[in-house]
Amino acid sequence: MQEPDDFSDGAGGQPPRHILTPSTLNRLVRGLLEDALPLVWIEGELSNVARPASGHLYFTLKDSAAQVRCAMFKPKTNWLRFKPADGMHVLMRARVGLYEPRGEFQLVAEHMEPAGEGALQREFERLKTQLDAEGLFATERKRPLPRFARRIGVITSATGAAIRDVLSVLGRRWPLVEVDVLPVPVQGREAPPAIVSMLRKAAASKRYDVLLLTRGGGSLEDLWAFNDEQVARAIHACPVPVVSAVGHEIDFSIADFVADLRAPTPSAAAELLVPDAFALRRHLDQLRQRVVALQERRLQASIQRIDHLLARLQSQRPQARLARDRERLLQLHRRLLGARPSQSTQWKTRLERAHTRLLAQHPRQQLVLRRHQLDQQFVQLRRSIEHRLERDRLTMQQTARALHTVSPLATLERGYAILFDAQGKVLRSAQHVSAGTPLRARLADGELPLQVTDD
Repeated sequence: MQEPDDFSDGAGGQPPRHILTPSTLNRLVRGLLEDALPLVWIEGELSNVARPASGHLYFTLKDSAAQVRCAMFKPKTNWLRFKPADGMHVLMRARVGLYEPRGEFQLVAEHMEPAGEGALQREFERLKTQLDAEGLFATERKRPLPRFARRIGVITSATGAAIRDVLSVLGRRWPLVEVDVLPVPVQGREAPPAIVSMLRKAAASKRYDVLLLTRGGGSLEDLWAFNDEQVARAIHACPVPVVSAVGHEIDFSIADFVADLRAPTPSAAAELLVPDAFALRRHLDQLRQRVVALQERRLQASIQRIDHLLARLQSQRPQARLARDRERLLQLHRRLLGARPSQSTQWKTRLERAHTRLLAQHPRQQLVLRRHQLDQQFVQLRRSIEHRLERDRLTMQQTARALHTVSPLATLERGYAILFDAQGKVLRSAQHVSAGTPLRARLADGELPLQVTDD
């Protein structure tokens, strides 16, 4: 619409009037607002929050006396670390403006965070710097985790998703481990003293090989119990190794820095705490095969050594030695005959002793003795191999029985069944299952097709 030119009312002689259109007026007001207040920080309560398919965010920011309409456009909305909802108290940096098509005063948000989060972040950085200077984060004081933990204490909420994830991973990877859930509140004012008390009780019990301190994700305010100074000092003083898994992978807490090990998620912490039973079984099978191969090589080496000794014995020609001994015996006999009669008995006795010793040293006697010793060593070697193999077999049977005890198949053998829907997913609840829905029941000896009917 073209703006009308200035004109004078010739009849009354009045001064000229400058007539504006609504769009021109709104544009002027918008320019004045943006020039006077380029960026402001404002705090208030959210209401009428709406997020259409475009990805923009529209809402009202209010306090007890007034309210103002606000908008936040993409990609700014993608940078939000929380999900805005009605009733939330937020701190926002925004440009003051006017929505020209409707002439409505509004704020265009550039940044938004839960109210108080900035102060919490500053307190987090202050405490982190202080404890780091005191040496609580030092790498050299961090202890390695036990390779095969027999008993693990999990300090967390008994009803949160974190404990379900931890128990699921531990049961799948290492069913032999004992897990105690040590319930504590994980947010709110009562959480820090409860966590400190539970850490001390767990350490004093001397029951656990390692402790896991964990909870699921949330805002900085939700996770603040794990940024408490007393909690950090309790972790540092704990004589039992502590693993911290607080929030999601991008979340860091003071507890993460003080703990002996930080895991990005509760599930990842469970994987770090115990070995994989299937991988360990494969490793044991490899070790058994190496032991058998080593024993076979040693046996073959012993047999080759014996063959070598036998060959050396035959190469020394025992007949030549016997001929020399026989000649010496004849010489002694002639000397005996030429000796005085009074010495004949003495010489005869000495001759008999020499003959006995000669027979004892005969190669045939030595060969029989050596062969007997060889047979004994061979029997002992085979018995040792059989004993070692039997011990490994019993160990594998015990491990297999332990694994079978916690196997889902063992549960099925006791008369239980697992229900699957048409997509093959495990059915965990009767809700949302309507009449006529096809199901499959997995039993110990096979599967049965089922169909839901009206009760």
